[in-house]
Amino acid sequence: MIIAKDIHKSFGALEVLKGINFTIKQKEFVAIVGASGAGKTTLLQIISTLDKPNKGQIIIDGVDIHTLSPNKQSEFRNQKIGFIFQFHQLLAEFSALENVMMPAMIAQQDPQEAEAKARDLMERLNLKDRFDHKPAQLSGGEKQRVAVARALINSPSVIFADEPTGNLDSKNREDLHHLFKLLRDEFDQTIVIVSHDHDIEHIADRTLHIVDGVIEE
Repeated sequence: MIIAKDIHKSFGALEVLKGINFTIKQKEFVAIVGASGAGKTTLLQIISTLDKPNKGQIIIDGVDIHTLSPNKQSEFRNQKIGFIFQFHQLLAEFSALENVMMPAMIAQQDPQEAEAKARDLMERLNLKDRFDHKPAQLSGGEKQRVAVARALINSPSVIFADEPTGNLDSKNREDLHHLFKLLRDEFDQTIVIVSHDHDIEHIADRTLHIVDGVIEE
C-alpha cells in the first residue's frame, strides 16, 4: 500500500531524515511516534505528497508519487489521500456540512451526491445536529469529527493525521482514539498517524519510532 525507500531530507546543513525505509499494508493502522524535532512531521509531509525528499522513493497504491507532475500530484492527493490536522483547518465562513463536502466539490463530483454522502458521514460520526453550524459554533471534539468526515468524503486509499490529538483535552482525546479504531474496523481505512502522544500506540496495529532521523520499529 505505502512503500518508503531510503528517504532523505535536509534543510540546509541540517539533515532531518537519514534514510527512512518502511512498508505499510492496506487497512493497517500505523502510528509514527517521536519527540519534537525528530522529523516525524517532515516525514508525513513527504509521504503525503506535501513535500519532496532530497533522495528516495514513495509509492502509494502502486504509484511513485514524486514522479507525478504538480497537477497530477494534486489530483492524486484529492482522490487518494485524506488529511486530518491538529488544528482542523476548517473554513470559518462555511458550515460544517459545506466543509465536509469541500474535497468532493474540488473533485467536481455531483453536488447532490456529495451532499448526501457528507450527511451520511456526519450522521455516522454523531454530527447530525451540526450540519448548519459554523466552526466557531462547534466544540473541539466536534471540529475534529468534522475534519474526519471531510477526510473520508472522497473514499481515500489512506488517511494521514498530523498530531490529531495534540489540541484536545483527555476526554476528547480518548473519543478520537475510539474514532480512529472505527475508521479502521468499519471504514476499512489505511491510517497513518504522526504524534508525540504515546497513548496512540495502544490502539495502532504497529508503531514506528523515529529517532534522530531514522526509524526504529
